[in-house]
This record gives sequence, structure tokens and C-alpha cells, in this order.
Amino acid sequence: MSRADFHSQNLDSAREDARRLFAAKAEFRGAWLGWVASQIYALRPAEYASMVRRELQSLQENSDS
Repeated sequence: MSRADFHSQNLDSAREDARRLFAAKAEFRGAWLGWVASQIYALRPAEYASMVRRELQSLQENSDS
């Protein structure tokens, strides 16, 4: 499977996972960064974890604006 195919097939679930992780920010407060890092680290394959990390970063940037 090509990288583009993998990306298009997994984008919706990566966005869903990123929203779930971002929503937990209020619950975990100061411990959120460590918790979210461990959650992303556990995701497989690594390409999917990277997609979730990028989507999460996008959510954070949009919330800061």
C-alpha cells in the first residue's frame, strides 16, 4: 500500500483519535502532556501515530487562535 493510500484510508480515524486525546486535556490538566505522549507512543503503526500527532497539533493550534 502506498503512503497516500494509507493516509487516505486512515485519516478519519486519526482525526477521531486526535479529538479524543484533545478532549481529555481538561480532565488531565498538567499531567496531560505526559499522558497524551504515552497514548501516541502506543499507537501502531508508527505512520498512524504520526498522523494522530499532526492532527492533534492542528487542534492545539486552532484552539490557541
